[in-house]
Amino acid sequence: MRKQRGFTLIEIMIVVAIIGILVAIGFPSYQTHLRKGRRAETQSFMLEAANRQQQYLMDARAYALGSAFLTTLSLTPATSVTNFYALTATPAAATTPPSFTIVATPIAGTAQAPDGVLTIDNTGQKTRAGNPGW
Repeated sequence: MRKQRGFTLIEIMIVVAIIGILVAIGFPSYQTHLRKGRRAETQSFMLEAANRQQQYLMDARAYALGSAFLTTLSLTPATSVTNFYALTATPAAATTPPSFTIVATPIAGTAQAPDGVLTIDNTGQKTRAGNPGW
């Protein structure tokens, strides 16, 4: 008689179950890591926009404001920023003395929604979900 070679159905089912458990444990951690990476990229872009705002103030004696401030500053955010956050600069009109707050609002229904609103203002104050700091 010849000995049969190969895997039994039980062995394959055990391997599939182990892989399923590992995926169930690792996937949420992976999603959290992706969310933090997108948040960091958005924060970096917001810092760049704040620096450009300061340069624009020196030239125009006012900050670029409203939803079109990125166009005024000649900035183009990465798709990983625009797919998950809506960026605006407030107030909508010029103030005396000049001021701005760049606001990144997570788009509802995306993975970034639990992050809360990110802000940076002309003094360098940063908040996330209303709490100081990022």
